[in-house]
Amino acid sequence: MHWQWPVGACLAFLLAVVTTPAGVSGAVLLLPIQLSVLHVPSPAVTPTNLIFNVAATPGGLIRFAREGRLSGRLTRLLLAGTLPGVIIGAFLRVQLLQGSRTFTLVAALVLLPIGLWLLLGAQSLAPRRPEPTRRHDRAIWILAVIVGAVGGIYGIGGGSLLAPILMIMGYSVFEVAPATLAATFLTSLVGIATYQVLQLTHSGAIAPEWILGAFLGAGGFLGSYCGARLQRRLPEASLRRLLGLIASLVAVRYLQTASVDRSPTPPPRHAHLG
Repeated sequence: MHWQWPVGACLAFLLAVVTTPAGVSGAVLLLPIQLSVLHVPSPAVTPTNLIFNVAATPGGLIRFAREGRLSGRLTRLLLAGTLPGVIIGAFLRVQLLQGSRTFTLVAALVLLPIGLWLLLGAQSLAPRRPEPTRRHDRAIWILAVIVGAVGGIYGIGGGSLLAPILMIMGYSVFEVAPATLAATFLTSLVGIATYQVLQLTHSGAIAPEWILGAFLGAGGFLGSYCGARLQRRLPEASLRRLLGLIASLVAVRYLQTASVDRSPTPPPRHAHLG
C-alpha cells in the first residue's frame, strides 16, 4: 500500500527531530507505529527499523561531526560491544522470538524502564563523570554487548537503551548523543546484513520492507539533522520527560495487548528453518 510511504516518512521526520538531541534515533518509538499504523509484519519490522537507523542517523552524525563531537573513547567502546551484540540479538529474534505475544512482551519490557527513567527526570541525580579506568572501560563494553543484543532483537540499534544508562553513570548528553548515534548507525548496518543472511535459510517475512524503510530513512535523515542542530537550544530535561511519557504509554499498551492475546505462540517451524 503506497500510502504507507509518505505517512511513514512524515512520522519518521517528527520522531527524529524530537529524539536525536538525546542521542536516540527514534526507532524505539517508530516500531509500534510500524506494527499498528503501517502494518509491517513481524519479524520483518525489526530489520525495517534497522534500515531507518542506517538512513536516518547520518543526518545527526553529519551535524555532530561539523561540531567536532563525533570521535572519542566512549564511541570506540560502544562500537566494540554493540557490533557483536547485534548479531547475537538477530539470531535470537528469528530463532526464539517469532510469536507476536512474545515479541509484544519483549517490546514492553524494553520500553517501560526507559520510559520511567526519562519521565521521572532522575538524571539530575547522576554522579560526576567517571574516570576512564580499565575496569570502567570493561563495564562499558559489557553493557554495550548486552544492549547490542537487545537492539538486534528489538530493531532499535541500542541508542535508546545506552543513552539513559550512560547518563546514569555520569556522562553528559553532549558526549552521549554523538557516541550512541554512531553505535546505532554501525550496529544497524551489521543487523541488516545478518537478517539478510538468515532470510536465505528461513521461511517467512524476515527480510526488511526495503521501499518503506527508504522512505522512513529519508524522513528520519532530515529530522535527525534538524534535531542535532537544535540540541543546544532545547530544554533537554523537558524533552526527556516527554519521551519518557510516550515510551511508557506505548509499553503499557503492549502489556495490555499481551494480556488479551492468550493464544499460544506457534512453535518454531524446524522443518523450514534448517
